[in-house]
Amino acid sequence: MLLILLLALCGLLTHTRADPGALLRLGMDVMNQVQSAMDESHILEKMAAEAGKKQPGVKPIKGITNLKVKDVKLPVITLNFIPGVGIFQCVSTGMTITGKSFMGGNMEIIVVLNITATNRLLQDEETGLPMFKSEGCEIILVSVKTNLPSNMLPKVVNKFLDSTLHKVLPSLMCPAIDAVLVYVNRKWANLNAPMPVGQMGTVKYVLTSLPTTTASYIQVDFSPTVQQLEANTIQPADAGEAFEFPEGYVEGSSQLLLSATFLTTELALLQKSLDVNVHETKIGQLPPQTTKTLAGFIPKVAKAYPKPKPLVTQIRINKPPKVTMKTGNSLLHLHGTLEMSAARRRGKPPASLFLLASHFNLKIQYSVHENRLQMVTSLDRLLSLSLESSSIGAFNEKKLTGFITDYLQEAYVPVINDVLQVGFPLPDFLGMDYNLAEVDIVENALVLDLKLN
Repeated sequence: MLLILLLALCGLLTHTRADPGALLRLGMDVMNQVQSAMDESHILEKMAAEAGKKQPGVKPIKGITNLKVKDVKLPVITLNFIPGVGIFQCVSTGMTITGKSFMGGNMEIIVVLNITATNRLLQDEETGLPMFKSEGCEIILVSVKTNLPSNMLPKVVNKFLDSTLHKVLPSLMCPAIDAVLVYVNRKWANLNAPMPVGQMGTVKYVLTSLPTTTASYIQVDFSPTVQQLEANTIQPADAGEAFEFPEGYVEGSSQLLLSATFLTTELALLQKSLDVNVHETKIGQLPPQTTKTLAGFIPKVAKAYPKPKPLVTQIRINKPPKVTMKTGNSLLHLHGTLEMSAARRRGKPPASLFLLASHFNLKIQYSVHENRLQMVTSLDRLLSLSLESSSIGAFNEKKLTGFITDYLQEAYVPVINDVLQVGFPLPDFLGMDYNLAEVDIVENALVLDLKLN
């Protein structure tokens, strides 16, 4: 029934969307995990234990006393999608019914049966979450064996068995289906709960519409809400580019699509954390960060500072980060300023040398760790560099392209990667383990091909 959970997650999707957000396709691979939900709930065993107890308003069965149910077989569950409705479910199981028969002796009835029901996908009016509700539960007997004396009239035996089983089985088995659905429905109660992104804010996966099914899978449409700690909701920067589930995945498999627009909105939570001040003079493989090194590119620096001074570099990102995706490639676009200053003694603030406006791209590699989406970046290229102001006079900022490129890779990219370690939460449903997911970049979206243990 875990799969039923999944089902509930679904929302209406069109095959292609221009809306920002996330799309979930639930195939039968995930849906078939319903078996574990029934196993985890031990609901059939519990129902069997209750069968022999007196129930208020329930008349005892004539011809049998001390009724007990034992040896409940591990159920085998078969599911099929019903387009526009939900899931048709068949539970095959068996059990032994014991008691004192009308003949006065101990009686055993060994039954193999199928329980069928339609699990209709609805929406809880209070929570707005999807929920399953069973309809049309039926009990189909596959085989019946009994230890009643063989010399009894067959018609008498059959009438007794028919009467007994049609009174015991529906009241025992159909409530089990309902109980499992309650268990399953609880397992995705956290689906629309806000999930933290470090100390910066939260992400909430909100279902756009009532879940629906197709003949092959269930589709879910999320309109995630990204909110800062101050309760300010971050709006997507634009309407987003169209994205769709790519072809080529194994039939019956499940995928989660995260749009580039949604990832851009999530990264806006981290924008302030991308501002840095760098005071170190020795950084990675870079030459010493001093005015002497800088003078090799801009001679005017040597005139202003004949004696070498440590450099202080301040980077500010003044536009929200933007993620773009083409098949097999994803970039993070950053626009900001880079100011270099000469350090001064005696607690005086650094003296600004120049301020540059910059636009550069970082390549993004994606992975999943502890059910959070992780990003690691490396410098792609410096796209533009322009002089905004200078205390040392005008100079050709293009001469700094190589120097600034190396600086960004060695000094700034590690800062970004450290910030990104916070990770971004993924939809919490059915206890889904994303850590086995295979990640792929397609046009305008990231695909997580979900894998089960």
